[in-house]
Amino acid sequence: MTVAEQVFEQAKLLPQPLAQEALDFVLFLRARQEREEWRDLSNAQSVSLAAIWDNEEDEIWDNV
Repeated sequence: MTVAEQVFEQAKLLPQPLAQEALDFVLFLRARQEREEWRDLSNAQSVSLAAIWDNEEDEIWDNV
């Protein structure tokens, strides 16, 4: 039995308010994972674009 199946089986035994709390927690974990993925992507882009963003020719835009 997978972990997801075990979670499902245990969640079925919970009273409604606790099941809702468990669902809220699962949704929180998914949202946190998505934010981490976006942060990783943003960091990767920042590194690769640093030379383009930080150059003397475009200094005038630094304080905008």
